[in-house]
Amino acid sequence: MAVLAKDLGALFDEFATEAFRLETLDDYSKSGSVDAYRLFCEGREKPVDYNADWLDEVKAHVDAGRRVYRVHILTRPLTPYLRFELGWGYVTNATAGEEFFILDVTDRGNPLPNVGDFWLFDSTAAAPLHYGEEGDFIGSEVLSGERGPEYAAYRDKALAHAVPFVDWWAKYRE
Repeated sequence: MAVLAKDLGALFDEFATEAFRLETLDDYSKSGSVDAYRLFCEGREKPVDYNADWLDEVKAHVDAGRRVYRVHILTRPLTPYLRFELGWGYVTNATAGEEFFILDVTDRGNPLPNVGDFWLFDSTAAAPLHYGEEGDFIGSEVLSGERGPEYAAYRDKALAHAVPFVDWWAKYRE
């Protein structure tokens, strides 16, 4: 069942302890930060106000004692978009308290081969995200609470195989 963005937004407004995101794509360039990605590709400087709204939202959650974190499943070499997302996005968002982990499957199998992108709130409200063939965001759906344990297990498996972004970035930054 597809839901309006405000329903996913409501989950961000209402979660009590944690918001977790699993990212699985190599390119989100058609679904957000399009102008910033263009600047990155042109070799321009990151704008001072880059991602300001998200930074404010994350900081408010973290300051209130809520955790916002994600795992990105990826392979090397990084796509141009992933160099942008990690180098501009993750590095910047971490300043607001968002936590990042990398599950690098370059030299090993993917422990979650058929799991797509999702948000999971408080280990109970799962919201799979849907993208078109061109990487454009199509929408999300909020699943019934009984699906929460399934998505919490995906989260736990991803985290068990991931490493902190800062450690991965120090080793593999391109």
